[in-house]
Amino acid sequence: MKLKKLNAAILAGLAGYSLSMTVATNVMAEEAAEEDVEKIAVVGARGAPRSVTSSPVPVDVLSAEDINGVASSDMNDIMMTLVPSYTIARQPISDGGTFIRPAQLRGLPTDKTLVLVNGKRRHRASLVEIGGSGTQGPDLATIPAAALGSVEVLRDGAAAQYGSDAIAGVMNFQLKRNAEGGSLSLDTGRYFEGDGEQYTISGNKGFSLGDDGFLSISAEVTDSKATYRGEQYCESWFCVDEQSPEYIAAAEEQGRTVHGSSQVQPWGQPNYSGAKVFVNGGYAISNDMELYAFANYSESEGDGSFFYRYPGNGTIEDLREPDGTIYTPLEKFPGGFTPRFFGDITDYSFVGGLKGMTGSLGYDISGRYGYNEISYTLKNTINPSMGPDSPTSFKPGDLANDELQFQADFTYDMAAYVLAFGASYMEESYEISAGDPDSYRVGPYSSPDPWGFCDGTASAEAVATAVSNGLDCSDPNDPVYTAVGVGSNGFPGYSADYIGTYERDSFAVYGDISGDITDKLFAQAAIRYEDYSDFGSEVVYKIAGIFQVTDEIAVRSSFGTGFRAPTPGQQGTTNVSTRLPNGFPVATGLFPAGSVVAQALGASELKPEKSTNFTLGATADIGDFTLTVDFYRILLEDRVNAISTLDVSSTEVTDPDAAGYDAYQRYLALDAAGVQGANTIGGVFYFQNAFDTVTQGVDIVATYNFESEAGDTTITGSMNYGTQKFNSDPQVYFNNEAVYDFLNGLPETRGVLSVKHAYEDMSFTARMNYFGGYSNSEGGSTVSAIQIFEPEFMFDLEGTYFLTDTLSLSAGVRNLFDNYPDPGEIGETCCGRIYRSDSIVDWQGGFYYMKLNASF
Repeated sequence: MKLKKLNAAILAGLAGYSLSMTVATNVMAEEAAEEDVEKIAVVGARGAPRSVTSSPVPVDVLSAEDINGVASSDMNDIMMTLVPSYTIARQPISDGGTFIRPAQLRGLPTDKTLVLVNGKRRHRASLVEIGGSGTQGPDLATIPAAALGSVEVLRDGAAAQYGSDAIAGVMNFQLKRNAEGGSLSLDTGRYFEGDGEQYTISGNKGFSLGDDGFLSISAEVTDSKATYRGEQYCESWFCVDEQSPEYIAAAEEQGRTVHGSSQVQPWGQPNYSGAKVFVNGGYAISNDMELYAFANYSESEGDGSFFYRYPGNGTIEDLREPDGTIYTPLEKFPGGFTPRFFGDITDYSFVGGLKGMTGSLGYDISGRYGYNEISYTLKNTINPSMGPDSPTSFKPGDLANDELQFQADFTYDMAAYVLAFGASYMEESYEISAGDPDSYRVGPYSSPDPWGFCDGTASAEAVATAVSNGLDCSDPNDPVYTAVGVGSNGFPGYSADYIGTYERDSFAVYGDISGDITDKLFAQAAIRYEDYSDFGSEVVYKIAGIFQVTDEIAVRSSFGTGFRAPTPGQQGTTNVSTRLPNGFPVATGLFPAGSVVAQALGASELKPEKSTNFTLGATADIGDFTLTVDFYRILLEDRVNAISTLDVSSTEVTDPDAAGYDAYQRYLALDAAGVQGANTIGGVFYFQNAFDTVTQGVDIVATYNFESEAGDTTITGSMNYGTQKFNSDPQVYFNNEAVYDFLNGLPETRGVLSVKHAYEDMSFTARMNYFGGYSNSEGGSTVSAIQIFEPEFMFDLEGTYFLTDTLSLSAGVRNLFDNYPDPGEIGETCCGRIYRSDSIVDWQGGFYYMKLNASF
């Protein structure tokens, strides 16, 4: 069937070319309603194919029914369930990553995927992940499922249409446009283990604005409690169970008091609660013109734990007070302590514009503003350097990201072709605000012998008093020589040296053209010029096409280039936290690549990442059966990533050939750069354009619908197979362990098979999630051990009974057979952790729930 110009315009919308031009395509669709024109997708309709078969690039269209059929209030988990190439892990100890979770699409970090709402760019979250690629992407958790009419997932690069970020693909969240009616949903559930209770109340209501407008309001309130999937802290360096009965009792009581578990080190999902509102509205000024606006506001909070601090770990140490007596933090925390980390996240945005048609010209003029802030609180910890004067609660500081953008998009119908063009201007800002003074204060105990007892600066009377209280300057192990860390332990606050605002602006113009070359060949091409105030200019392009071999079978392909400028957050973020670079907890500092500190350690300024994308696929639409198979290859040059942690030691080593020399030189560099408490930092790292990679694989999506006397059934299967390899030498910045884990640490194969069956007043959904095998290593510069993780199958089951035409009751189970991934045996699986917390295979166990839905 010939792909007419209407189909070209709709294809442009779904395939990432002019998603902002929805009114233009809608008007064209209305004008051509009487023509025999093939519709490529019927979003939200029962039995509609999941994957678009007539698009020149891979596009999945997820309906509201698909989205609501996943038992989760977190949009990240919903997307992972429905899109196999989208993966995400639970990060219980990851600073801000505990609250804003990093994800991947097609094996690439989420900052390589552009997120749109109603075709408009979604602003980034304020959090920069401190490991991996330093991801700073939008927080999908701020989008409530109740607000969505559909989600379009473009699994192909689209930087030529949308600019920076659209390397792995585009996700477009389409808000509901109802002018009447609404829905209300209440669901609640808990895990098989008896914890993690959660509930979600969500709803949507549509209102008419006269005869020509609508206002759709959606809201969600959710609350989920923590889970505990660990065991008591017992390692070779310290074991709670091997301590005195008094200490064990104090440690267990400290855990119960602070986080509700007798285990001193909790592992599981954090406590989380939030309230979210989305508003979408439009008003038709005339038959050819619409004024539109949408906005959101959300507040959420969560809390998690850091690593357990035990006596003698460098934080809980004996210290000599001014009178020579001994002070220990065990006076504040008799059983040691586990710092508790709290995040309060505020997110809001507003988009407004005017769109329509004038003759053959379609236009969309819009502006948007987005803001995201995370405010940190740290409790149940100390500033070790302050000794007995330290408080136990701190405000380490705030992070904020905001964006302001104006854009103009146009389409022009040239009979045989559709021309799209436009321009955009955007300002971005990332701000780090100071913490309270105690959170970064340099106390007296940050240096040895703070009172001068042993260096001759203290008075004879003071020395005599100290000696009478046990001081022995001849003993190198005397507490007088102990130096401890600076700042609130676990997350030192932002001092004046690290606060500031990082800003930039960018300008872009683009153009693309699409249409039928022949009756069987549809093609499109795009080009974009983009100029950044901090990274200069770049031109990217893309070509794509689909050839209809028969009425049912088609082949398609695309080729394009991409460009991603490191975000202001990636350029400015700094952090000192406890990490496990060699399997042992140490204070580790992250410093901006352009800072004096990182430059002294050998860092270079960040530069843009560039990509080359190629896809080749085939589609089939045979009666009730649809199938898409797409090969993809993404060459990513100058990929931004954190380097492997470099050891730091204040122990003097002067022989360049001796072990520890490099670590001592790094300490000297930190000290010379003015890093406070440099003598207590055990490791450093920074972001760099570390290497080139090739990411390639295959996506398969199939849908089959059939009807029988027993009801209507839809079977959907989707699978992703993907691999990554280096296209340059990674060992300039990666040690051997990091190289191995980068190549092998994620399953190469992910699959989802779902069956939906409806009969009379009942419907049933069964879903199988498959995770392929993967492996992980340990050893740092020399891989000393490898653990292989076996493939996992997890099954979901849900049944719904329609009590009336407007009221239904659902009950279901996620992870029906209570499956867990293989327990970890090496590396970071320490400190009471049973399962690798970075595993994308869920390790919370089975979850059961009930849901009440009402529509009106």
